[in-house]
Amino acid sequence: MVFYFTCKAHDPPLVIYMGEDKTVNEELIKYGWPNDVWFHVDKMSSAHVYLRLPEFMTWTDIPDDVVRECALLVKANSIEGSKLASVSVKYTPWNNLKKTADMDVGQIGFHNEKNVRTIDVKKDAILLKKLNRTKEQRTPDLKAEKEDMERETRAKEKAEMREKRKRDKVETERRKKEEEVRSYKSLMKTEHMKSNEYVGEVDLNALDDDFM
Repeated sequence: MVFYFTCKAHDPPLVIYMGEDKTVNEELIKYGWPNDVWFHVDKMSSAHVYLRLPEFMTWTDIPDDVVRECALLVKANSIEGSKLASVSVKYTPWNNLKKTADMDVGQIGFHNEKNVRTIDVKKDAILLKKLNRTKEQRTPDLKAEKEDMERETRAKEKAEMREKRKRDKVETERRKKEEEVRSYKSLMKTEHMKSNEYVGEVDLNALDDDFM
């Protein structure tokens, strides 16, 4: 089971989701998307919460209010963390998550610690209640969803590449025509200069003698 929440701190609203248990967390780790950002309470067990970013947003420019909502969900879904006044929450892009065979179910590491940020979050019952009102639960086919996303991404990239080739071809033809025009103008100027070149006086009598 996967729980979905709507983050209304951003316009348009963003999707936040988390697994029901550590088994589902394994699936989320495996089938995350490149534009997902992972949240987890630091040094405590908690739910794995993900924020799905739109194409125009990177993980480093997520608005503070959005980060706070994700961190609040993580805190609320940590047995130990939910009892504390505040906790530290780590977050990083999904593709920075490192999973090795010797790790326990639900356990992860990081490829690059520099791409991990930490935020302190306090209890906020009012905001948490608003988030929980948007909660939906589904049992998605995470593998199929990711395959669909990757297929759409490849199709989009191919379409963009075709458009780029068309633009490049048009630009190449435009430059070629401009070069031809410049060459033609240069040629006309040279011929004009030659046609007006001074060749000196001509002796008509000498021409008659040569003719005879």
